Amino acid sequence: MIRVGVVGLGMMGLTHLDAYRRSDKAKVVAICDADETRLSGKVSAAGNIEGQAMSSVAEMTDVSRHTDIFELIGNSEIDLVDVCLPTDLHVKFSCEVLNAGQHLMIEKPLARTAADAQQILAASQSAKGNAFVGHCMRFWPGWTWLREAIQEGRYGKVLGAKFHRLVNHPGGPFYSDGARSGGAALDLHIHDTDFVQFCFGMPKAVTSFGYCNITSEPDHIISHYQYDDVPLVIAEGSWAMTDGYVFNMGFTVNFENATAVYDSASSAPLKLFENGVDAKDVSVADVMGYDLEIEYMLSCIEEGKRPSTVTVQDALNTLRIVEAEVASLCAGKTVDV
Repeated sequence: MIRVGVVGLGMMGLTHLDAYRRSDKAKVVAICDADETRLSGKVSAAGNIEGQAMSSVAEMTDVSRHTDIFELIGNSEIDLVDVCLPTDLHVKFSCEVLNAGQHLMIEKPLARTAADAQQILAASQSAKGNAFVGHCMRFWPGWTWLREAIQEGRYGKVLGAKFHRLVNHPGGPFYSDGARSGGAALDLHIHDTDFVQFCFGMPKAVTSFGYCNITSEPDHIISHYQYDDVPLVIAEGSWAMTDGYVFNMGFTVNFENATAVYDSASSAPLKLFENGVDAKDVSVADVMGYDLEIEYMLSCIEEGKRPSTVTVQDALNTLRIVEAEVASLCAGKTVDV
């Protein structure tokens, strides 16, 4: 049984707690937050996807509670430290966990900048423990189906791929501070940037458009990723929608012989259209990618192997792409990656 300490009890910390508590491979033994009201469960963060952040901290009677992260880091009774802190704190505490010899789960993005991420990569390369980055779309049902279809060439070559992720602004001091959060480009849109990399590799260049109207960083961004072998790859991300706008993510991918469409607002989110065949719903497992990514990480720890579905290097590369996107948006020109 892998003993887990979770640091940061916001939306993602609670979501990770949900996943650990459903797993038979892990036991949460400690939780940590500098905010006493969150630590006690008097105040609880809400998710933006149904079924997210459901854990009741107040009802967790079998864990130790801490306001100091260093009571978890280096603690011999904790095998894995899950860090769900604000992005600008990732580099410091990720390196501390790895240098202490514990396993690390770090929520995406890996760091605020690629330069900070490089420090985490260096620490992970000499660490005793595993380092895992929470790029959950690499595990999300329906999206994994798409990646497999692309890799296998199941419906021929990809002619065009469009991804989107749209929601209203979550509010709060961290998300409203572009210098800390990186705006929607780094906190939200990065999911699709990472999935584009997962499917097609590193792009040659990016051309991005968008605007800032809530933070000092891009709050709405549309990017074109340039590849030699795929004519059109586009992703749109925004947290600038009007309040009340329901979160929506999806894709439309046009192959030579089929079109695949995912719409998170639909009760049957994944549909496939093939020439000469009636459109059909593709079965999607009723589980969120968070559970699957954490189960994968726990299996890697149990089996003594390094993660390969998502690596620290992958997460660093994704940051490099996002930084090129932001640079393109700001400069009004195409930027090489």
